[in-house]
Amino acid sequence: MNAANDVVGMDAGQSAVPRTPPHPTHKLKLLLRREFWEHKGGFLWAPVWAGGISLVLTFMALVMAEVGLRRTVSERGGIQVDGQVVVNGLDLRLLTDKMTPEDMQKLADGISLSTASAMFWPLLVLGFVVFFYCLGSLYDERKDRSVLFWKSLPVSDRDTVLSKAASALLVAPALSIAVGIACMVAFLVVMSLFVLLHHGNPFALLWSPDNLLANAGVAIAAIPVYALWALPSVGWLMLCSVWSKSKPFLWAIMIPVFAGVFISWFDLMHLFNLDSSWFWKHVVAHLLGGVFPGTWIPAMDMQGVEVRELGNHVVMLKALYSVLAAPQLWIGAVAGAGMIATAVRLRRWRDDN
Repeated sequence: MNAANDVVGMDAGQSAVPRTPPHPTHKLKLLLRREFWEHKGGFLWAPVWAGGISLVLTFMALVMAEVGLRRTVSERGGIQVDGQVVVNGLDLRLLTDKMTPEDMQKLADGISLSTASAMFWPLLVLGFVVFFYCLGSLYDERKDRSVLFWKSLPVSDRDTVLSKAASALLVAPALSIAVGIACMVAFLVVMSLFVLLHHGNPFALLWSPDNLLANAGVAIAAIPVYALWALPSVGWLMLCSVWSKSKPFLWAIMIPVFAGVFISWFDLMHLFNLDSSWFWKHVVAHLLGGVFPGTWIPAMDMQGVEVRELGNHVVMLKALYSVLAAPQLWIGAVAGAGMIATAVRLRRWRDDN
C-alpha cells in the first residue's frame, strides 16, 4: 500500500509541474514546414520543371547548331581559321590558342553571363508562384473553412501570417535559387560535352571558380534584396487575400490600376511636382510586379558601369547592394510591413461566419 501511495504521489507531483511552452522558433519552424508541404508543387517542383525544360531546349539548340555546323563544313570543305583549314569542323583549341589575354577575358565574361542565364526560368517561375501563393494564402483557408481548424490550435494569427510571409519572401526564393544553381551545373555539363566534342578543354573554358561559384554567390546574396523589394507586393497581395470575400485576384489588380487611372485622369501627381508616370512606375508596378526577381534593376546605381563589366561579379555585387540606398526600397518595405500587420488584425475576425 505504501509503495502504491508513493507511485500515486509521484504521478500527482509530476502532473503538478507546469509544462514549458514550445519555443517561438520551434513553432515558426513547424509553420514553415506546414507551408512547404502544402505548397510543395509551387515552391519546389515548378522551378524544377521550368529548369528542366530550359535545359532540354538548350540541348536541342546545341544539337541544331552542331548539325548546321557540320552541314556548313561539308558544303565548304572545311573551316578556315588564321590561314589553316580545319576539315573536321570547329576546333576550339585552335581558336583559343590564337586569342589574346583580353580576348580570353571577354570570352570568360560571356561564358559567365550565359551560365547565369540558366537560372532565368526558375526565377521567372518564382515570381508567378509567390504572386498566386500570397493571393491564396489567407483566402483559401476561409474558402475551404480550414481556418476554423487552424484557429482552434494554439497558434496566433501573427505567427500564421508571418510564417506565410516568410515562406514567400525567404523559403520560395531560396528553393528557386538552389534549383537555379543546379541548372547552372547541368548547363555546364551539357556545354562541356560540346566543348569536348570540338577538342576544347572544358575545365579551362567553363569550370573556373569565377564562373559557377561567383554566379551562385551573387544569386544567394540577392535573397535579402529580393525579400525587401518584394515586401510591399507580398503585403498587398496578402491584404487582398484576407480582406476580399471573393475573387482576390481582381481586387488586387483593379484597385492599383483604377487608382493609377484616377490619378492620371485628374493629374493629381502635379501637386507633388511629379508626373503621373511616377505613380504607375513606383506604386502600381511595384505592388503588382515586385515579386519578380530583377525588377529592382532600374533602382540599381549603374553609373560608370560599362557593358563589358557586367561579367565582373564584384561590380555586380556592388550594383546589387546599391539598391539598399534607394528610398523606394525602404518606403515600400515599411508599407509592406504595415499591410502585413493589417492582415494579421483582419484575420482575427475574418472567418466568413
